[in-house]
Amino acid sequence: MPLALLALAIGAFGIGTTEFVIMGVLPQVAGDFGVTIPTAGWLVTGYALGVVFGAPLLTVLGTKVSRKKMLLFLMGLFVVGNLLSAFAPSFGVMLIGRIVASLAHGAFFGIGSVVAAGLVAPEKKASAISLMFMGLTVANIVGVPLGTYIGQAAGWRVTFTLVAALGVIGLLGVAKLVPETGRAESANVRTEFAAFKNVQVWLAMAMTVLGYGGVFAAITYITPMMTEVTGYTEGAVTWLLVLFGVGMFLGNLLGGKFADRALMPLLFTTLGALALSLLVFTATAHNKALAAITLTLIGALGFATVPPLQKWVLDQATAAPTLASAANIGAFNLGNALAAWLGGVVISAGLGYTAPNWVGALLSATALLLAFLAAFLDRRTKARSRVVATGVAPTPTPAVATAVGH
Repeated sequence: MPLALLALAIGAFGIGTTEFVIMGVLPQVAGDFGVTIPTAGWLVTGYALGVVFGAPLLTVLGTKVSRKKMLLFLMGLFVVGNLLSAFAPSFGVMLIGRIVASLAHGAFFGIGSVVAAGLVAPEKKASAISLMFMGLTVANIVGVPLGTYIGQAAGWRVTFTLVAALGVIGLLGVAKLVPETGRAESANVRTEFAAFKNVQVWLAMAMTVLGYGGVFAAITYITPMMTEVTGYTEGAVTWLLVLFGVGMFLGNLLGGKFADRALMPLLFTTLGALALSLLVFTATAHNKALAAITLTLIGALGFATVPPLQKWVLDQATAAPTLASAANIGAFNLGNALAAWLGGVVISAGLGYTAPNWVGALLSATALLLAFLAAFLDRRTKARSRVVATGVAPTPTPAVATAVGH
């Protein structure tokens, strides 16, 4: 694999750290600015919404420049946003800093996926994408716990300053290692939006929203679930999240490897197993050992869907993949916001802290149904293409032939 993928992974590591580390230092931020925890929660929500809207917007604006230049601009935006957060004099300014940093998120992963896939042979595209996303998964194993510890020991402003430094390293890596691929001739707003005429692109994004959203339904409320239901201390939650991150790391590697061999069978397996694991989590959350195992499994199955879903979008939007790829990254965050809201609804209804698990199971099961629909439509489209190319209709099965004979 090319060294350029390392530069993309470093950028992904910084982005993944800044996205999730806020959850570990939220009480400190709220205390310093004199706001409530729910109000401070807007730093999470604002970031997610910034990704949803920033991904397509910046991708469209970047169609007139090379992908490498756009990646450099995005990493610069990321650095500015985190420095703004680190030195924010008020809560409002920090929220603006979070939103500025989030604008780089979706477009970086979207454009980075296209660049990563273009660096390798066609049969290794999903593996290349998964290596870039490895930075995001490693962030949940190392970056987030370490950033949380530093924030609690030295102050959350130090954490965001260090995250900005990570962005500088990522920027230098992109500048040095990523080749100048130029801009595709078709890279303009009209052709990029044309990708959304394909129903498969919409199905892929819907699978992203619902599939990974199922994971976030559970993980958003993991602290009260593990402390109030399972019986862990608050200090143990950090290491539980490390286990979740390890699961994400392994799932991402396996997802990238097997997506290149059998993409749709992999999606069927992971989405089905994810729905089942989330449903089982409702019961295993009452046992410390089983809860830890299930949490790791959910992380693995959830992130095993990322490379195949991203590759499916690239395969379906071959003429103009950049915007569709970035929009699919935004779909992950839209799923996060939707799942977190639904999880809060069932908790507020008095159904308990494990209720978000079965909400997540329903979301992932719905994504599985959409995967079956996408596979069916893909087979039908390919069959029609063969008929047009050869002028010969497919041979009917014996059962069909018999029915016609009668």
